[in-house]
Amino acid sequence: MSELRKIIIDGKAVEVPPEMTLIQACEEAGIEIPRFCYHERLSIAGNCRMCLVEVVGGPPKPAASCAMQVKDLRPGPEGAPPVIKTNSPMVKKAREGVMEFLLINHPLDCPICDQGGECDLQDQAMAYGVDFSRFREPKRAVEDLQLGPLVETHMTRCISCTRCVRFTTEVAGQTVMGQTGRGEDAEITTYLGALIESEMVGNIVDLCPVGALVSKPYSFTARPWELTKTETIDVMDALGSNIRVDTKGREVMRILPRNHDGVNEEWLSDKSRYVWDGLKRQRLDRPYIRENGKLRPASWPEALSAVSGAMKGKKVIGLIGDLVSVEAAYALKLLVEGQGGTVECRTDGAKLPAGNRSAYVGTATIEDIDTASRIWLIGTNPRHEAPVLNARIRKAWLAGADVALIGEAQDLTYEFAHLGTDRAALEGLISKAESSEDESLVIIGQGALREADGEAVLAQAMALCDATGARLLVLHTAAARVGAMDIGCTTEGGISAATEGAEVIYNLGADEIDIAAGAFVIYQGSHGDRGAHRADIILPGAAYTEEPGVFVNTEGRPQLALRAGFGPGEAKENWAILRALSGEMGATLPFDNIGALRKHMTAAHPHLADIDIVPENEWQPLAAAPLGKADFRNAVTDFYLTNPIARASSLMAELSAMAKQRQQTPLAAE
Repeated sequence: MSELRKIIIDGKAVEVPPEMTLIQACEEAGIEIPRFCYHERLSIAGNCRMCLVEVVGGPPKPAASCAMQVKDLRPGPEGAPPVIKTNSPMVKKAREGVMEFLLINHPLDCPICDQGGECDLQDQAMAYGVDFSRFREPKRAVEDLQLGPLVETHMTRCISCTRCVRFTTEVAGQTVMGQTGRGEDAEITTYLGALIESEMVGNIVDLCPVGALVSKPYSFTARPWELTKTETIDVMDALGSNIRVDTKGREVMRILPRNHDGVNEEWLSDKSRYVWDGLKRQRLDRPYIRENGKLRPASWPEALSAVSGAMKGKKVIGLIGDLVSVEAAYALKLLVEGQGGTVECRTDGAKLPAGNRSAYVGTATIEDIDTASRIWLIGTNPRHEAPVLNARIRKAWLAGADVALIGEAQDLTYEFAHLGTDRAALEGLISKAESSEDESLVIIGQGALREADGEAVLAQAMALCDATGARLLVLHTAAARVGAMDIGCTTEGGISAATEGAEVIYNLGADEIDIAAGAFVIYQGSHGDRGAHRADIILPGAAYTEEPGVFVNTEGRPQLALRAGFGPGEAKENWAILRALSGEMGATLPFDNIGALRKHMTAAHPHLADIDIVPENEWQPLAAAPLGKADFRNAVTDFYLTNPIARASSLMAELSAMAKQRQQTPLAAE
């Protein structure tokens, strides 16, 4: 980077890189500049003109601070630093004029607008506008767009900031939005009224600075000042996106992204954002015991007594589901191993080697994608397995990175070299691989690891890293998987060896597996999904928004989720159920609260105490083994229905049906 340049902003001298724009330089100086079109993660449009500042000695008119760089400024007399004014009479008059223009056609419907209370236009009209308008002509109206079940549009409110156009084009990779017409006839629309076929379309609601694009499921349900806001972690995929859950009373009203540059930046997938209606449907709210083939309601003491009687003296196996916090998995591990049993978290059959963190997590961070010049994808479709991570790969591709894929060819929103679909393509790539000083990345998906030769595939991926100097990132699909493997929830031989011959299976939220007849099944979870249908005893647990917990994401970063509300009926926190059960069985676990549990857990696994820090993993390559002949198959077949909460959501079901319909080729009648 070039040496710093000194400029003076409102009498305050600051030194900034010459590549910075004036709006960024003002932020460095702690001065707020109003804006509508400018966004840090999008290209510069410079079309709202709200960020005007005065450049002393420049043209006798204000300049758009988002579109002018510091290096474009001329020095003052005798080489003095350039001077910028953000609060001069010229700037004040210009901002008032811009605001007056923006409000010419804007409808005065703030009382019924969902953006009310968190609207940039409201805030900036108060701070920088005037209390009157000289325009008395009729306001023009615009027809609303149809953008599907997620985004509700009120296009008469649109101020043509083009943030939605730039996001869908640049980040989501869908070039269907744009602006037509000129002057008063200008309007934002989609090409031929097409829907935006993206898994991240909900982000345009956050980006819209006015009420033109609002959340359709959330519309007319709550005002922002009525909501309790809780910062927590998303579990719909293994990325560990930072989210904010807004609740009204006991009910989750909406889920929004939080900024975290190392994980999700400030984006969120549609499933993570809109799955909240699944949190109140098909919930387990009381214990059940199966008698004569039918489930009947039971009290907690009766259910715990029945579980204790079923487990004592039997061969017990514990299964860890995809949405389980590390604390709940640790409590189950202590309980089951105390009874002489084992616990298994790889319920999908993934051949992830226990104890080798460089093999089941990798050595790369999510942020390494930004600087990679070569990215190899093996047996994965990141667009469905982690849409926000896929947007990051697209950003690297836009910056010049070469992307190659071995596996099923699909639309990933960016161009890639398709090297083949089977194991032979992977062997061919390794045979031609050359070391390079450029930063490279190998991303391997769970679809490549679920087959019988999964560990051999992983060994080949690690060999590719050795041959090219690349870093490895194992892309998980289950939010609970890395944390459960960190605490040793694995059985020699995997899921098939664990369940073989088991008399009692304690199923902690594992709904993606069919348990064969014969074993006595205790199911502890939040929803009446596949696991509950197979259960002999059901213990209602909390969902991810209803209990605190640590989750370790796909790069191995421990993150802390907080409780946003309480479970329905008699549902309890998962670790508390296991603690109560241990007391009933006469093998009391060594903790009485979540703090004591975490202390016990982090004493055994210290890296879990380092919240938001990615540990360095020692590189331990796997021994080479013969590969099979099969094609790679992706782990996720239906993006919207991957877990019990999503399957309970009517909105996810609608989106899934729409996605399937889009994949079908229309046929004409004969």
